[in-house]
Amino acid sequence: MKKDPRVVFGRCVVYGLAWTVLAFLVLPMIIVVPVSFTDQYYLSLPKEGLSLQHYAAFFEKEIWLAATLDSVIVATCSTVAALVLGTLCAIGCWRLASNAAESVRTFMLTPIIVPTIVQALAMYRFWIDLGIMDTYFGLILAHTLIAIPYVVITVSASLANFDVRLEQASRNLGASTSQTIRWVILPSIVPGMLSGALFAFTISFDEIVVALFITSRNVYTLPKRIWDGIQDHLDPTIASIATMLIVITLALLLTELWARQRRRARLTERIEGGEA
Repeated sequence: MKKDPRVVFGRCVVYGLAWTVLAFLVLPMIIVVPVSFTDQYYLSLPKEGLSLQHYAAFFEKEIWLAATLDSVIVATCSTVAALVLGTLCAIGCWRLASNAAESVRTFMLTPIIVPTIVQALAMYRFWIDLGIMDTYFGLILAHTLIAIPYVVITVSASLANFDVRLEQASRNLGASTSQTIRWVILPSIVPGMLSGALFAFTISFDEIVVALFITSRNVYTLPKRIWDGIQDHLDPTIASIATMLIVITLALLLTELWARQRRRARLTERIEGGEA
């Protein structure tokens, strides 16, 4: 059967646009990898051979290690805070299921909608009044506010697939509200919580706009240090750091995908075992 030329042309256009967008997103990351192995002392492709000197420089220079530690501390603390607050918010809105709860859920998405530069400017002025400028607490609080919406979204998506009959059965068996949330609801939304935590950690670790506004000397995250490195001189160590971050991010994503597929396989086995 002969295919309609218009359908074939439409598919070619769609595939062409898809591959173009994919190349636009991936090629810059691919180019960074060979640059990180350059034997030169400026950003360029290797000329005489591959070298690991810039990877070694990252582990030898205190400024890079200190900045990495600051980023890990801030990202970890903000992830824990965002996970707790975002999960509680999502569960509360889900249980209320009213117009007020929907308004709260919509309001919680504001940090995603409002440009980061606007939030950074507002935080800068407010943080001065609170006396938490250039402090770990101030940056952790800012990153928590930015990360909460992502946790709310992922946990709400998990709650949308939650079987309400499980909660009703728990209450009928005498469980309290706190016990129901702890032993019935939370285990069912673990995938959403893990996805939200992954988003929160990645966003906090990568964030630079707010960090530039509300930190100066006491707190120096890795993105901020990279930014200063680009402003001062094009150090190839930046390319090696970018390559390591790409590898770590891919590893986390693949781990999360593997865990999700494993959960699905276990669920399928349970269903098939129950039917048998």
